[in-house]
Amino acid sequence: MKFAGTRTLVRLVLALVAVAVAVLAVSGCSMLEDASKSDTAKAKVGDCINVIEGSATDSKTAPVACSDQKAVYKVAAVYDKKTDCKEEQTSYEETLNGGTTAFLCLSPNFKEGACYNESQTTGYKFVACTAPEASFKVIKRIDGQADEFACDANTAIGFRIVPDPKTTFCLGNPKG
Repeated sequence: MKFAGTRTLVRLVLALVAVAVAVLAVSGCSMLEDASKSDTAKAKVGDCINVIEGSATDSKTAPVACSDQKAVYKVAAVYDKKTDCKEEQTSYEETLNGGTTAFLCLSPNFKEGACYNESQTTGYKFVACTAPEASFKVIKRIDGQADEFACDANTAIGFRIVPDPKTTFCLGNPKG
């Protein structure tokens, strides 16, 4: 005994099984790739990062609450391939088997009253103001304004400007 349309039903079931297998394969692959990423590489725009140990090739970093004094950077953009960040930003790249798995553009997120070490090769790192490697202290943080002239020329030894979101950091001597 044959039923009309059974061949169509078999094709439909096989097509649904094929789609389900394809979805599992694609999501399983991304789940495996995501599992190999560090917590820093999984960060989203707006998350903050602490630099535990700076290095030109193998920095140790960790996500932290943006209100934490050690939240040196705020994630400004996230990519899955290497790209150019804005001039005032630094980048974080994570690779696996020679390919980029995460690329983050990071903006400074300094705290007023906190001290930092600045290095050309490793970027910024939170340090105690009494530490010999302290490069500067944030005398004043001005949110909503990107204007170097907002810093008092008598106390500031420099400044850092972040255009988006607009932020001005007035910098002073860490020992003073």
